[in-house]
Amino acid sequence: MGEKLQFTELDQYLFGQGTHYDVYRKLGAHPVKQGKKEGVYFAVWAPNAQAVSVIGEFNDWNEQAAPMKKAGPIGVFETFVPGAKIGQLYKFFIVGMNGEHIYKADPYANEAELRPGTASRITDIGDYKWKDTTWMKNRQKFDETKDAMAIYEVHPGSWMKHPATEENEKGFFNYRELAVKLAQYVKDMGYTHVELMGIAEHPFDGSWGYQVTGYYAPTSRYGTPQDFKYLVDYLHRQKIGVILDWVPAHFPKDAHGLANFDGTAVYEHADPRQGEHPDWGTKIYNYGRPEVKNFLIANALFWIEECHVDGLRVDAVASMLYLDYGKNDGQWVANKYGGNQNLEAIEFFKHLNTVVLGRNHGTVMIAEESTAWPKVTGKAEDDGLGFSLKWNMGWMNDFLEYMKLDPYFRKFNHNKMTFSMTYAYSEKYVLVISHDEVVHLKKSMLEKMPGEPDDKFKNLKAAYTFMFCHPGKKLLFMGQEFGQLREWSEERELDWFLLGEEKHRDLKDFVQTLLKMYRKYPALYGTDTDPSGFEWINADDGDRSIYSFVRKSPTKRNNLLVVCNFTPVERPDYRVGVPKKKQYTLILDENGQTTKKVFKAEKQDCDNRPFSFAYPLPAYGVAVFQY
Repeated sequence: MGEKLQFTELDQYLFGQGTHYDVYRKLGAHPVKQGKKEGVYFAVWAPNAQAVSVIGEFNDWNEQAAPMKKAGPIGVFETFVPGAKIGQLYKFFIVGMNGEHIYKADPYANEAELRPGTASRITDIGDYKWKDTTWMKNRQKFDETKDAMAIYEVHPGSWMKHPATEENEKGFFNYRELAVKLAQYVKDMGYTHVELMGIAEHPFDGSWGYQVTGYYAPTSRYGTPQDFKYLVDYLHRQKIGVILDWVPAHFPKDAHGLANFDGTAVYEHADPRQGEHPDWGTKIYNYGRPEVKNFLIANALFWIEECHVDGLRVDAVASMLYLDYGKNDGQWVANKYGGNQNLEAIEFFKHLNTVVLGRNHGTVMIAEESTAWPKVTGKAEDDGLGFSLKWNMGWMNDFLEYMKLDPYFRKFNHNKMTFSMTYAYSEKYVLVISHDEVVHLKKSMLEKMPGEPDDKFKNLKAAYTFMFCHPGKKLLFMGQEFGQLREWSEERELDWFLLGEEKHRDLKDFVQTLLKMYRKYPALYGTDTDPSGFEWINADDGDRSIYSFVRKSPTKRNNLLVVCNFTPVERPDYRVGVPKKKQYTLILDENGQTTKKVFKAEKQDCDNRPFSFAYPLPAYGVAVFQY
C-alpha cells in the first residue's frame, strides 16, 4: 500500500486528540492513483470491529473481495480498491466484537444512494470550479453585530415543485434549478440570506432533515454534491448568503446509520440514560469522545470550507446542554458535580465555535436554544458558548401569543410585546418565525391572526412591521411573506396560486417594502447589540394597544420613529412625543406607501416629552418616520 495514502501516525494522533479538522479528506472514499492503478482509497473508523471489508458494485458486494487493514491502534481500517470508480455504490461490511455481521453506510461519504436505498456512492468532491471569489473575499468583512441580516428559511423539497412524473415522483427541483429560481425570488424580495433545511442526507422525508444519516453528503433527493455546490456558488454570485441547518444533537437508529456502528456504541453513549432521547427515539452523541467530537467539528468545517456555506444554525442546542432534557427521574445521569449540565457538550460548543469562527472570518454560528442558559453568544474565554447569534424563542412565543389575541384582550397583555426589551441585550439575537410555528395544528401566520379575512391581513402587516423594527436579526419561514393559508407540509409546494389574489399579492409587496426599508436604514440593524440604539417613546399605552419607540442609527443620522396600533380603532387625533424638535418624514404606513409626508414637531407635552406632533393613526395603522 502506497505510503502517502495511509492513515498516518500523525492522522491517528490528531484524530485521537479530536483536532484533525480535515479528517474528511482521509476517512471515507477518495478516488486516487496508486502507481499506475486508478482506484479508490477507503477508510473507516470502527474501533471495536474484528474485521472490516468494503463491498460494492466494483466487487459484486463480495464480503471477502476487499478486506481492510487496521492502521494503528485507534481503530481506523483502510484499503485501496483498484478499478473502483466514481458513481459506484458501496458499504462497509463489519464483523462486530461478538462476531455479528453488520452492513453500514460510510459516515464520511460525500454522496448517498437516493432513498429508500441506503448505500453510499463514490464521488469526487474536489472537482468543482468555484466562481464566487468576490463573495468569499467580502465575506471576511461581514459582522453580524453591525450588518443587516434578513433570513428566508427554506425547505428545498417543498418550496416549489414540478408536476410529478415517473422519474421524479415527488417533483423535486434539482439544486441547479432551485439556485436560479430561489436566487431570483430572494433577491427580488430583499432578503440577505437563505437558511436551507434538510440538506445533510436523511432517510425519511417526514423528518425534514432533522434525523441525519449522512453528515458529509448533501441529500441526493435534489442532485449531486456538485449540484449542491453550484447552488451555493450561484446564490453567492447573486450576493445572497447561505446558512444550513445542522444537527449535532442526535441521530436516528436506522440500521445503516451511525447507531451501534461496529456492534458497540461508537458515536453514542453506551448507557441509554446518556445515549438516548426517549421522546425522539434517537441516539445522543458521546461529546466526551475525541473522535466523535472530531467527526462533528470537521463536519461543520466541511460545509463551511469545502462547500462555501456562510454559517450553520445549530439545531436543538438546549437538548445538548441539559442532561435531563426531555427525561424523567431515573432516565438521566448527573454530571460529576451532581448537576444537570452536560459538561462535555459545553466543552464541545466552545471548541466548535472557536475553531469554525476563528478559521472563517465573517461566517456565523447560530444557536437554536430555547432556555435562559447564560452567555450562549458570550466568548468562550469568558465562559460563554461562543455562538455568533441565538434564536430569540422568548420573543417569538410572547409575540405570537399577543398577535393571536382578540384585539379587545390585547390591553391586558400589553407587556407581552415590551418584555423582550428587558433582556434584548443579554445575547445577540435573531427574531424568528420558523417552520416549527406553522405546522402541527399551530396554523399559518395569517390564520393565527384574529378577525375576518381583512382584519387578518391588517394584523399581520402590523405584526411584521413591529418585528422588522424591533432589535435583532430577522428570519421568516417561506410562505409567510405572502400569507400562506394552509399549514406547511413537506409533501406539497407552497400555495403560490394565492398570488393570483390581490390581498396576498399586497401582503407580499408589503413584506418586500419592509425588507427594503430594513436594509436601507442602518438604524434598523446597525445598533442591534447596543442598548443606546433603542428607546421607548411610550411602552405603557396599554389601553389603546399602541407602541411607539425610536431606533437610532450608528451615524446619528436617519434615525427612525415607529408607531404600531394593534386594535381596529382609528385614532384621528393621535399625538406622539418625540426626542427632538425636528421634522419627521413618513417613510412607511400600513399600505406599504412611502408618501414622504413631513410632520413638524411642536412644543407640546406628550409621552413625558416636551415636543410632539399629531398624526391620524388608522385602525391597525403603522407608521415609520425618519428624522
